[in-house]
Formats: sequence, structure tokens, C-alpha cells
Amino acid sequence: MAGMLFIGWFAYKKTSNLTDYMLGGRGLGPAVTALSAGASDMSSWLLMGLPGAMYLTGISSSWIVFGLTLGAWANWLYVAPRLRTYTEIANDSITIPGFLENRFDDRSKMLRLVSGIVILVFFTFYVSSGMVSGGVLFNTTFGLEYRTGLFVVTGIVVAYTLFGGFLAVSWTDFVQGIIMITALILVPIVVLIEIGGLNTAVSEVRSIDPKMLNIFEGQSLLGIVSLFAWGLGYFGQPHIIVRFMAITSRKDVKTARRIGMSWMIFSTIGAMFTGFLGIAYYSMNGSTLEDPETVFIALGDVLFHPIITGFILSAILAAVMSTISSQLLVTSSSLTEDLYKTFFRRNASDKELVFLGRLSVLIISIIGLALAWEKNETILELVSYAWAGFGAAFGPAILLSLYWKRMTKWGALAGMIIGAVTVIVWSKIPALADLLYELIPGFALSLAAIVVVSLLTKTEGITTERFDEFAAKMKE
Repeated sequence: MAGMLFIGWFAYKKTSNLTDYMLGGRGLGPAVTALSAGASDMSSWLLMGLPGAMYLTGISSSWIVFGLTLGAWANWLYVAPRLRTYTEIANDSITIPGFLENRFDDRSKMLRLVSGIVILVFFTFYVSSGMVSGGVLFNTTFGLEYRTGLFVVTGIVVAYTLFGGFLAVSWTDFVQGIIMITALILVPIVVLIEIGGLNTAVSEVRSIDPKMLNIFEGQSLLGIVSLFAWGLGYFGQPHIIVRFMAITSRKDVKTARRIGMSWMIFSTIGAMFTGFLGIAYYSMNGSTLEDPETVFIALGDVLFHPIITGFILSAILAAVMSTISSQLLVTSSSLTEDLYKTFFRRNASDKELVFLGRLSVLIISIIGLALAWEKNETILELVSYAWAGFGAAFGPAILLSLYWKRMTKWGALAGMIIGAVTVIVWSKIPALADLLYELIPGFALSLAAIVVVSLLTKTEGITTERFDEFAAKMKE
């Protein structure tokens, strides 16, 4: 935590204007971009949720990983290079709402307003759920009172995000990403050695329940499609795709993609193996685990020296902190750039906006802390469809804005609204939510709305000319 604060202070010294604070001056190297995108994407789910699911049901839980890996790869390949180029051409846009406004030359400001509100609402709840994870971690690990843990985690994350901005968040994500992957490789390797190899583990799991070795066990066709569809969400996650806008140049994207995908593949395989090998380990030792989601922590505690166990626990804390900080910064940038500057103070100076950006981080943190105070389960339920909400609201709009010249601002607006509303309504109807993941109908209807409304309306201003300039730039 002291290290994270030092990085925050160092980044503060390098932050002089709003582009520095919100995008790190577009000077992020490929390695930092890759690990920052990965660490801000994979929260405590990677170290607790995924191993827990594998421990509970076996390899049938791996479908979601296939979907996420394909989605992340497609995001790096099809969105990253084009978004990096287009955001610079579109008036040097530094936020997703700002890019959409400039891409479609939207002088009514409706695109910026709607997308800014979507980000503000969803991410405030997202941030609070991360705070809950931090409080629970301190409570279960050290026996500290839940709210004490809440204050400690929130205090540290807010401090380095508030002062250092995007650079601090990206650099700390880089360090946290290294901690996470090291722990996720270390734990399954030691468990394998302890139980006598992979063949022993597979035999032991087979003797417990052969169904745990069946990847289709308990999965319907629609269930598998739903798990695969998680990958669609990547195209619309503001805290991930904003990294693409900050990389030094388009040429660095290829290197960043290789680093990022390697990190993700090793991390997810490590997490799945931790859960799977945990089944065999506890069975062979004649013990059980009360909470499957603690299998990563429990194995670290049993098999390692306390200093190494501390490092493993730090990996979970790193996952929690990296996600909170990224979400805080995107919400802050939306509040500052997309709402305050656009609708209240168009001539605000960079100094004023950076100050307001920092104030926004503080305000959003306080709201998140208040929502997390009672460990309200409805917040955590909201997070389960926040991924779908962002994926459906922004995913089709971002994809088509980068590839389809004929797209109009009215199409983008219709797509965002219909995508977000579909996800919220679908998730509230149990019969529909149980049948199919809400991201699929949300994404499909959003895509359809964009195409239909764009064909019925006209492009405005310099939209077409700017797309031609972008297309020419992509050929260079």
C-alpha cells in the first residue's frame, strides 16, 4: 500500500493538465497499457469467484473463460488500434462520451449527456461493490471489523487516484497485474507438487464425482451461449477501452495485445487450476472448505510460509484496488469533462478541471462508501448486470462508429438507450434472466437500433469528412 501511494505521488509530479490527468498525456507504453487493461478488468472475481466456481462444479465452469478470452482478444484486435487513431482525429477526445460527440459532430450534446449519465450511474455502484470486496477481504483475513477494512482500502485507492490520476492508476495497475499473475502461477504449481502431479489430481476428482470432468455437465446450449457472450461485453467497458486511447501510438497496440493476452491466458488458467486442484487437495486430506470462493486464500495459507501467504493475499487486494481505481477515474472524467465542462463551464481552465476531477474522485468515493456501508446485496446484484449494461449500451455504438461511415448520432443515441434499457428490464424478469444472459438481447437490439435509425436519418456536420480522414490515417 505504501508502494501504491509512492507511485501516486510520483504520478502527481508528472500531471500538469487535464489530458495528463485523464489519459496520461497519451504516453502509455505497451506493457503498462496491457497489464493496466488486464488488472482493471479482472477484479477479485479472478482470484476468488473463478477458482470458487471450479472448486464447486469442476471444469464446466470454464466456458466463461473461453468467452472472456475471445472477447478480450477481439477487443485488442478490432477496437484498440482504430479507437487510438480516431479519438485523436476527433478533436483529441479524452473520454468515451467525448469521442462519440466528436465522432458524430453532435452539437446538441445529447450523446455526451446520455453516455455520461450511463457511466455515472453504473460505475458509482460498481465502485461500491469493489469497496465491499476490500472490506470483506480484511474482515475474513485479518479479523478486522468490516468497516475498518472498508476505510483502509478506500483511503489508499482514493489517495493515489485522486492525486496521480490516470498515470498513477495505470502504473499501480501494472504492479498489481504482476503480483496477480505471479500468485496465480505459484499456487497451482505448489499444489500440484504437494498432491503428486496432474494425473493424481484427475484420478482423485474422478473418484469424488466423474461429472466434474465433463465440460458439458449442467450446461444447456443457451447456458453455454450465455457464458460465451460475456466476451461481447468487452467492446463497451469504458475502464478498459480508455487504455487503448492512452497508448503512445497505434503501432504499439500489437505488442500490447501480445502482452495483454499472455497475461490473461496465464492468469485465468492459473485461477482455474487453483480451483480444480483444490478439489483433489482437500479430498486427499480428508477436509472440506466451507466457502468455495476462499479456496485460493485457503491453499495459500496452508501450503506456504506466512510471508508468501501475505504476498498471495496482496494479489487479491491488488485485484480489488486496481478495478476500483480505474472505475473511479472513468467516473470522475465523465463527471468533469462530459457533464461539468459541457453543460456548466465551457471555458473552464485545465487547472480548474483537474481540481474538479480530483474533487469528483472524492465525492464518488464517499457515495460508494455510503452504499457499501451495510454490505447491501442489491449492490452486488447490480454489478452482475453492470458488465452487460456497459456492453450493450456502448459495445455496438463503439464498434459501428469505428467501422461504419453511414452511422449517425441518432443511431448511436437510440442504440445506447435501447441497449441499456433492455439489459435492465431483461434482468428484472426472472424467467428471461434464467433463460439467457441479458447482454445478448441488449447487444442485439442495440445493434439493430443503430442500423435502422442510422438508415432513416442523415449524417450531420463534418462527420463524413472526419471518417474519411480517419480511414486514410488507418491505411498509413
